[in-house]
Amino acid sequence: MHLRPPSFDHGVVSFVWALALSLFLWIGMLSIGVSSPVAFILSLLAFGAIFLFVRLCGEEEPPPRAAQPSGGRDRDRATP
Repeated sequence: MHLRPPSFDHGVVSFVWALALSLFLWIGMLSIGVSSPVAFILSLLAFGAIFLFVRLCGEEEPPPRAAQPSGGRDRDRATP
């Protein structure tokens, strides 16, 4: 049995990354004394920027498919 992780849409992954990092920034700003409204607004702006960045630049392109040796016969051709 080959176990692999479930497949999530890249938009969901982008949203989770943006949410986690913006919450981290919001809590960090509150801990250093930034006022609540300013921290909230900056966290919302960071959420949007992180979401767009991960959504547009975070997905890897699959590697090119290597040619597999046919072993003496071509599997793509139909047999007569």
